[in-house]
Amino acid sequence: MANAKPRTTALKAKLFEKIEAFRPRTQKLNKEFGNVVIDSVNIGQAIGGARDVRCLVTDISYLDPQEGIRFRGKTIPETFAALPRKAGFEQPTVESFFYFLLTGDVPTAEQALEVEADWRSRAEVPAYVFDVLRAMPRDTHPMTMFSTAVLAMQRESVFAHRYAEGMKKTDYWDATYEDAMNLLAKLPHIAAYIYRMKYKGDTHIEPDAKLDFGGNFAHMMGIAKPYDDVSRMYFILHSDHESGNVSAHTTHLVASALSDPYYAFSAGLNGLAGPLHGLANQEVLGWIQNVMKKLGGKIPTEEELKAFLWDTLKGGQVIPGYGHAVLRKTDPRYTAQMEYCQKHLPDDPLFKLVNMIYKVAPGVLTEHGKTKNPWPNVDAQSGVIQWYYGVREWDFYTVEFGVGRALGVLANIVWDRGLGYAIERPKSVTTAMLEQWAAAGGRKGKEE
Repeated sequence: MANAKPRTTALKAKLFEKIEAFRPRTQKLNKEFGNVVIDSVNIGQAIGGARDVRCLVTDISYLDPQEGIRFRGKTIPETFAALPRKAGFEQPTVESFFYFLLTGDVPTAEQALEVEADWRSRAEVPAYVFDVLRAMPRDTHPMTMFSTAVLAMQRESVFAHRYAEGMKKTDYWDATYEDAMNLLAKLPHIAAYIYRMKYKGDTHIEPDAKLDFGGNFAHMMGIAKPYDDVSRMYFILHSDHESGNVSAHTTHLVASALSDPYYAFSAGLNGLAGPLHGLANQEVLGWIQNVMKKLGGKIPTEEELKAFLWDTLKGGQVIPGYGHAVLRKTDPRYTAQMEYCQKHLPDDPLFKLVNMIYKVAPGVLTEHGKTKNPWPNVDAQSGVIQWYYGVREWDFYTVEFGVGRALGVLANIVWDRGLGYAIERPKSVTTAMLEQWAAAGGRKGKEE
C-alpha cells in the first residue's frame, strides 16, 4: 500500500493556493447564476452524441475551432516557446508542462526540476504489476495491458485509503493529487516494459534516475536520440483536448463518482483505445503505406495522388487523418509535428507522401463537399514519426498517446476535486419525446 501521508512540495503548495483562490468563483456562479441559460440543445445534438453542448468546465485547455488547442490560454507555439527546456534539447520537459497545466503559471527551470525529482521519488513500479502483465497472453493488445496495469495499482490509491478513513471534502483534491503524481511517475516504465516484453524479445532496460520523463521513456524503449525529444513533444501535444473528447470525458465521468484516479484513468484509456479516438493514428499510418503500395511503391505525382483520393471517396471510404469534430483548420498539433519532420526527416518517403497528401487532400475534400473540415488532424502525422524512429508496431502507438493524455486528464480531475464538482448525471429522453417535440416545433413547458 502506498504511503498515505500527504507530501508537501512547492508545486503542491502553489496548487493549493490556486484552488483556494478559485473556489469562490465556482461557488458564486453555481449559487447566483445557476439558472442562466448558456446554450440550447436541439434534437440533432441529443441524438448526435451531445455535439457542441456546452455543459463541461475546464480551465486547463480549450479547443477553438479556428485556433486549435490552447493550454491555459496559450496556443501550442506559445506553450512550447514559454516552457523551460534542458540544455542541448529542442523540446520543453514534460515536467515543466505538467506544472503549467496544474497551475497556469510557466515554471522556472528550478520548479520544473523539483517536479522531476518528485516523480523520480515516486517512480518505482510495484513488482506485482509486472507479474500481472506477464500473466497475460502475449498477443493481448498493448492498450489492454496498459489499462490493466493501471487498474492493478488501484490498491495503492491514496484517495481510496484516506476516503475510507474519513476525509474532508476540501481535502479530496490533495489525495487526488497524490494519486495523480504517483501514477504519472510510473507510466513511462510501465509503457516501455509492455513494449519491450511484446516486441523486443522480453529484454528490458532499467530506468535511469538521471533522466527526465521523456528522456527516461526513450531510454527504457531502447531508442537513441533524438527520440527523447520526440517523446517530450509527443506527450505534450497529446496531453489534453478539452473535457469533451472520449478519454478526457470518461476520466472525468468516472472520477465524478469519487472513483480514485486509478479507476478513472484506466477507464479513460479504454475509451482512448477506440478506432474513432486514439487508435486512429495507427489506422492512418496503415492507410498511408497502402497508398504508396497501390501507387507502385514510389512517391506519386500530385495528379496520381489526386486521382487515388477521388477513387477512395467515390468508393465510399474516407481519407483517414482528415477532419475533426471541432476544428475547422489544420490541427496545430499536426503543424508542430510537420515542422519537426521538415527539420529532422525531410527526405523520408512516408513524410514526403504525407506532405503531398496535405497539399492535395483539402482541395479534393472541399470539392467533394461532404466534409466539414478538409484539413488534417494530429493523427495524419504522428505515426510517420514513430515509424521513422523504429517504433513500427502500430498497435503500440495508442499506448504512447495514453501516456501523454494522462497529463491532461489527471490534472483535470485534481481540479474537479479541488472545486467540488458534482457527480455527472445528464438527463435522457425517449425517441417518442423527441418525435413529440419535433411535431410541436420544440419543447414546451418544463415537463419531466
